[in-house]
Amino acid sequence: MTEEEIMRRAITLAQKAVGKTNPNPMVGAVVVKDGRIIGEGYHMHIGGLHAERNALANCTESPAGATIYVTLEPCCHYGKTPPCTDAIIQNHLAKVVIGSRDPNPKVAGKGVKLLRDAGIEVVEDFLCEECDAINPVFFHYIKEKQPYVALKYAMTADGRIAIDSGESRWITGESAREHTHQLRNYYKGILVGIGTVLLDNPLLTCRIPDGRTPVRIVCDSHLRIPVDCNLCNSTDQGPVIVAYLDSITHMPDVPVDLSDKMQILKQKGVTLLPVKEKDGHIDVTDLLTQLGQMDIDGILVEGGGTMNAAFIEAGRVDHVYAYIGAQIFGGSHPYTPVKGKGIVSIEDSLKLTNPKIQLFNPDVLIEYDVLEKG
Repeated sequence: MTEEEIMRRAITLAQKAVGKTNPNPMVGAVVVKDGRIIGEGYHMHIGGLHAERNALANCTESPAGATIYVTLEPCCHYGKTPPCTDAIIQNHLAKVVIGSRDPNPKVAGKGVKLLRDAGIEVVEDFLCEECDAINPVFFHYIKEKQPYVALKYAMTADGRIAIDSGESRWITGESAREHTHQLRNYYKGILVGIGTVLLDNPLLTCRIPDGRTPVRIVCDSHLRIPVDCNLCNSTDQGPVIVAYLDSITHMPDVPVDLSDKMQILKQKGVTLLPVKEKDGHIDVTDLLTQLGQMDIDGILVEGGGTMNAAFIEAGRVDHVYAYIGAQIFGGSHPYTPVKGKGIVSIEDSLKLTNPKIQLFNPDVLIEYDVLEKG
């Protein structure tokens, strides 16, 4: 195998842990000696052994003098597990080939220095772009302390998300809808507005084998959520957070029915999250800051046009998943993926880049990174 093939094997291993390591990164490692793979492993779940230690533990012979290929710079600090640099040094490896550099201040460059100080050859930035592509959520979260935000919506070929009556099921076919459950498994949180809850009464669970139901978050400024909705009745399937305006509980006389409702929601296991107000609505930045403090490193926004606009106008969107259903609705009601204030000039548009296209016959998914957050 070539070095590129070996590192790509490590990348494949890392991706086995989708949905299981957050807020930690996905990492894979392969140990090679005399041109043969003698051990491999990956970070399987949060709190578990890191990729390097698993790879070394799985070696079929002594790794002394071997080379380890790892998708992310080895850690050098004590966290939930001991430092991987210690394991590499203690096992007398001769060389470490690293894909991504770790932006975590506890690691950044320090792991490489420890290895080199121990006389181990280190190669950095090998297949860097491919390795970086494994962990965009982690890289964003470790730098910004806020969740990576991805918008996801489905629209028709004429740009509609519903017919004039508001009916929206279904715009895409079963294959495309199944793919959305992979996204729910990938992101630690999923967020909708109260309008979606009142209209669709969704569960927002992940329905793929061995998948993880994300933390389900509802933006509900005035706590209109029905206490008997599917979300409130399914906290045993995964956490539910309802974000509301902090100001509504600071009124001189809080309505008794509101206090009672909050108590019922708490008894059902719903987490109530008071958030600052901005222009009469939930302050998106404050919401994301609080979610970040709860170890939620990435969220999939599955709201309607108003919710999508709120995140765009706050400059807090990092990625877009636009599913295009093979239908045309027509009509005069502006049911579009993004509402809000709009822009004055085309120059003010949200710029997108790195398009990726997937076919879910007859539907299409176009995926973008956000170039400028506005």
